[in-house]
Amino acid sequence: MRVALELIKSGDAQACVSAGNTGALMGLAKLVVKPLDGIERPALMSVLPNQQRSKTVVLDLGANVECDSTMLVQFAVMGAVMAEQVVGIPNPRVALLNIGEEESKGLDNIREAAAILKNTALINYIGYLEGNDLLTGKTDVMVCDGFVGNVTLKTMEGVIRMFLSLLKSSGEGGKKAWWLKWLGRIVQKKLLKRFSHLNPDQYNGACLLGLRGIVIKSHGGANQRAFAVAIEQAVQAVQRQVPQRIAARLEAVLPKSD
Repeated sequence: MRVALELIKSGDAQACVSAGNTGALMGLAKLVVKPLDGIERPALMSVLPNQQRSKTVVLDLGANVECDSTMLVQFAVMGAVMAEQVVGIPNPRVALLNIGEEESKGLDNIREAAAILKNTALINYIGYLEGNDLLTGKTDVMVCDGFVGNVTLKTMEGVIRMFLSLLKSSGEGGKKAWWLKWLGRIVQKKLLKRFSHLNPDQYNGACLLGLRGIVIKSHGGANQRAFAVAIEQAVQAVQRQVPQRIAARLEAVLPKSD
């Protein structure tokens, strides 16, 4: 990991994709590649599919267990840039993940971040959303701390994998008439095709946003297909000049919130 990150620093490489330890990658990336001006700590970001056949940018997914309001605002800015430049959503909606949609709910850091985002003209902040809205498409960017984000992501992936596994195994075992088996296979194929876009392998790779270069964290147990998705994400981030665009947005937004 250190060698790969040094290559980014020297300009011999434009991106790093690693399936290694997240903490080590985070620490080395901060030390070698370094955060952008105005960023306290980088955030792990992933792009997830939603019910509207679009995608939702979610961060932080585990790089920062505890986050103050300033960090949450920085995550919102970076997430909005990713939604615009990578997903292609103009004026993306930004929401804070909370235990309720009422303004009085949530921890102090979340309420303080909400107050700042409300008064930030360049961010299309829409308020709080709960965990069950993660895949509904109600927002284009979902912001939370790394503890909540990591638990949410892994719970969601586990449920989706179980669901797809049940679809694949449906109709197996027991004696059935030939026409029932035939009908079951047809329905099974249609369902698998309908929900295949939810397969976690198709959105493997979390980008460490907030660095001066592009660093992608892949699942340690990713298969070839999933790892290829992470590499594609790195290529896209390079082509869209994500770090430079985030830096420009930070310069425009953060001085006002400060």
